[in-house]
Amino acid sequence: MPQLANGKPAALILRRARGRSGDNSVNSNDRQIVHEEPFRDIAVQAARAGGDVLEQWSRRFTVREKGPANLVTEADFASQETIVGIIQSRFPDHGFLGEEGLDRKSEGQPFRWIIDPLDGTANYVHGFPYFAVSIGLECAGEMLVGVIFDPTRDELFVAQKGEGAWLNDRPIEPSSVDALDKAFVVASLPSAINADHPSVGRLLRVLPRAQTVQRTGSAALNLAYVACGRIDAFWSTSLKPWDVAAGALIVTEAGGAITSTAGAPFDLNVPDLLASNGSPIHSELVELLCGPVGS
Repeated sequence: MPQLANGKPAALILRRARGRSGDNSVNSNDRQIVHEEPFRDIAVQAARAGGDVLEQWSRRFTVREKGPANLVTEADFASQETIVGIIQSRFPDHGFLGEEGLDRKSEGQPFRWIIDPLDGTANYVHGFPYFAVSIGLECAGEMLVGVIFDPTRDELFVAQKGEGAWLNDRPIEPSSVDALDKAFVVASLPSAINADHPSVGRLLRVLPRAQTVQRTGSAALNLAYVACGRIDAFWSTSLKPWDVAAGALIVTEAGGAITSTAGAPFDLNVPDLLASNGSPIHSELVELLCGPVGS
């Protein structure tokens, strides 16, 4: 576990913060109720506010309008500014990393908020309701809080280190599917590739072995769906930290598995991820994704 400058585990920050948050009610397992955690609360507030901004902007254009990309960029920035403003008002010394040119160092703090104000941009542009806001909180290299909000369904996925994962306050867990030929899996491919790209080769190796293979366009929701059992596995080798920071924590806290596509430990800063329900299909996918083209 990462250590802070004072030698204390990073997770201790959460316990101390919880003790300052007022009512310290406990659940039946004698653990603090997660929704009273101030970091989680502010992440939820910011994610919902960012989602509201996206919904408001989506009414201003259609894909047939001239220059929809410019409007989407404005929507993206507006969502990010709203999110950062809410978090910064509560934690002014924290750092930030985000998709839209956001990279602010913290002021003597080990905390960094990793933000994607609009994950699933192409879907958003076309009015396809599969996009989300993603917010993760990292402390000394360890993910502590993850929130993904889908404004089209009013679905809020939340996780906190050591406390589990939830969908709209209901505990979630991955599916129990244990064979790849029964599995619903999703691939994330780069936006501009040709037929010879390695990502295409990986997709073609999995395609005849899984029951269903899809490409959906939102890594954050793909990970949230693995966590709650709607998707059995998801992989990508082209994502950025803000695409997966919150979702990776939500998957692991729900009881799923996260590694690289080769089965190595997951590294947030390396674009190589395989998430699954943790069943034998994880190792099956590792073999396929790392196998030679044509195998």
